[in-house]
Amino acid sequence: MSSPNTSLKAFNTLGLEVSAKHIVIADTAEAIIDAWQDCVQQTQPFMVLGGGSNVLFLEDFQGTVIINAIKGIAIEEHTEAWQLHIGAGENWHELVEHTLKKGITGLENLALIPGMAGSAPIQNIGAYGVEFKDICHYVDALHLPTQKIVRLDREECAFGYRDSIFKHAMKNDYVIVAVGLRLTKQWRLVLSYGDLARLNPATASAWDVFNAVCQMRQSKLPDPSVTGNVGSFFKNPLITANQAATLCAQWPTMPLYPQPDGEVKLAAGWLIDQCQLKGYRVGGAAVHRQQALVLINEDRATPQDIVQLAREVRSHVGEKFNVWLEPEVRFIGAQGERNAVEVIS
Repeated sequence: MSSPNTSLKAFNTLGLEVSAKHIVIADTAEAIIDAWQDCVQQTQPFMVLGGGSNVLFLEDFQGTVIINAIKGIAIEEHTEAWQLHIGAGENWHELVEHTLKKGITGLENLALIPGMAGSAPIQNIGAYGVEFKDICHYVDALHLPTQKIVRLDREECAFGYRDSIFKHAMKNDYVIVAVGLRLTKQWRLVLSYGDLARLNPATASAWDVFNAVCQMRQSKLPDPSVTGNVGSFFKNPLITANQAATLCAQWPTMPLYPQPDGEVKLAAGWLIDQCQLKGYRVGGAAVHRQQALVLINEDRATPQDIVQLAREVRSHVGEKFNVWLEPEVRFIGAQGERNAVEVIS
């Protein structure tokens, strides 16, 4: 299904008034290949979108946007684990709920993360102590030039913090068509972050975690169907232990999260909050008043409003803490993806 010169407003959760030359809703790998071949023949840019919950369109896209709508959830039960094969176009939060209703645990900490299953490995999505890599069994990616589907195991995906091979070596010619999850029956509560620490590890169920996560996210994050946003706009910065010690001496209440590799993760929202930027506005864009990590389309914001706001937030934090924030969201120009840090530097 293809339509010319179509608005992308419904396909980006920031709700920006941008358009593409064509939009194709593709529910099979073959439909994706067909749309891609058309773009190649017309020497036209193309990009694949899931839920549009992690993109900032800087301007109208001068090519075809393919909406990955491949569905399907297959569940196999084994002695030690459940194995799930999920179509890339399945809604992530609905998948989390679906598994819990079937008595399958392990995804509850990742509830209410916006977007589709196919985007999860690209970002290595994570929340409340759990990341996609912890439950990933494999990722199926369609190699467009050869029309073959390759299966990558977890190690081959090169997962990092909000990072994967799909942002680097496999960025351009590959489209994720399915993800495979392995959810162990040896269920383990992860209660290390936020209000989850208040739950009793002896009695808490996966549903308790799910409900607590939903409550936390809803209390801090605006509903994109009401107020345009992409969730966390910036990554939580990683710094050296020495840098962390210096900062901590100056700001003893600064939240610090030591990482296994010796680096220390900071809370970007806390840094922005210390700059008194909640509610700060540029044009129709604003820093959310409940969660400083979220930039919102408050009143018919333009892409330029969002970019300028992100630039000013980064500059305030950099000048105060000498920590330079990087966007988590992908910046899309007329011809394709742009380097987000360069755009706001």
